[in-house]
Amino acid sequence: MTRIQRDASAHRQKLLNGLEAKLGYTFTHRDLLESALTHASVGDGAKRKAGASDNERLEFLGDRVLGLMVAEALMEAFPDAAEGEMSQRLHGLVSRETCAAIAQQLGVGPALRLAVGETRSGGRSNLTILGDACEALIAAVYVDGGFDAARKAFLPLWQPHIRSGHDRSHLNPKSHLQEWAAQQKLPAPKYEVVKREGPDHAPIFTVAVGLEGYDPVSATGKSRQDAEKAAALRFIENEGLN
Repeated sequence: MTRIQRDASAHRQKLLNGLEAKLGYTFTHRDLLESALTHASVGDGAKRKAGASDNERLEFLGDRVLGLMVAEALMEAFPDAAEGEMSQRLHGLVSRETCAAIAQQLGVGPALRLAVGETRSGGRSNLTILGDACEALIAAVYVDGGFDAARKAFLPLWQPHIRSGHDRSHLNPKSHLQEWAAQQKLPAPKYEVVKREGPDHAPIFTVAVGLEGYDPVSATGKSRQDAEKAAALRFIENEGLN
């Protein structure tokens, strides 16, 4: 191993150790952590060298683990809430935007394994990539240590969002934005799909919301509806309309 390779390996270990420290969880099987941080753009040779697969399967599992974890927390936090309200809260809390925010809090971006082209195009700060990696991390902890370990590592990161996510702007951002526009005597917000990428079975939509007199704001989601809600919420947060 050359000096450059040794330095790169030491830097990699430092990043992984830092991520484990922030999670408060040490992996028994480090390959799970590596897989959770490996984007599908990474070539097969690089994956084999790292002893990892990409994170798509873990992301699939993590989405389900996160849903159960947050649903349990909502049941405890809002014992009198109706099912419809709980569903709205859950939708926002497991959204790509929230997962990406948690990933940024953990410092996931620098630890991601990405193809060179993906890195150059800003992949380390891409909300879709960060959100998927966050869900994959949840699954990695779940597979390595069980549901209790995943809940202990991640639920504290979600608690501030659970406590603050009760306002209507987060529960139904599109309706909130439309009503605000009407109050300002503005035309209704307009939503436009500006990009659709990914395979047919797992597309990623980027939607921009436009409102007269304001710059368009865009966000991503696994469906057009999710992307529209995320864009509306981002607009609300950017303009301080909560």
